[in-house]
Amino acid sequence: MADSKKDELTQDPLIQWFEKSSEYLQTNKTSIIGIAVAVVVITGSIIGYSFYSTAQEEQAQQLLSIAEGYYAQGDYQKALDGDSFELTYGFRAIANDFSGTDAGNLASYYSAISAYQLGNIDQAIGYIEEFEVPEGILGVGAKNLHAKLYLANGSLESAAKTFEAAARWDNNEATTPNNLLSAAELYAELGNTTKATDLVTEILTQFPSSSQEARAEFLKGSLAIQ
Repeated sequence: MADSKKDELTQDPLIQWFEKSSEYLQTNKTSIIGIAVAVVVITGSIIGYSFYSTAQEEQAQQLLSIAEGYYAQGDYQKALDGDSFELTYGFRAIANDFSGTDAGNLASYYSAISAYQLGNIDQAIGYIEEFEVPEGILGVGAKNLHAKLYLANGSLESAAKTFEAAARWDNNEATTPNNLLSAAELYAELGNTTKATDLVTEILTQFPSSSQEARAEFLKGSLAIQ
């Protein structure tokens, strides 16, 4: 009877699983220890990187506030390049040295505006192309600036496409009609009357009460007689 109970015990699924697990652990002890160590190292690295990222962001924000001070004073050269005498960072250095931070990303945007104010259009285009544009309404201004820089550079087709992209970045009454009209006017100038007409029609049908309505109607009439 005792042997029978012992046999029943050994046939218990939970016991069998435990025995197999123990055997597996003993056989693969070295590999399991290695995996456990790797998990600990990875977890520690993630925690360490989190602290590092936070510290980087705080430092970048502090440096950015100084460069913003130059920018607010209209000293765009110093805002862009920093001050070697005062050992301050400019937007470009912040964007380069803290590229993984929000402040570093914003510094690229500031760099584009500063370079534009200094008349360096090609540089400004390069800087705005480095900027990671945020989603939604917050990103519309950056897309619009990008389009205006292309326009200032004489790249009309790129400007038209980017104005349209700005219009579609966030669909709203405040910014979409204006950007669509800017794109339509450039397409008309480029001779692409079909594209220009489509955009004007979109303004008049989807945003009939916008402040761009009169200009859109005028452009539509001009396109109709071409």
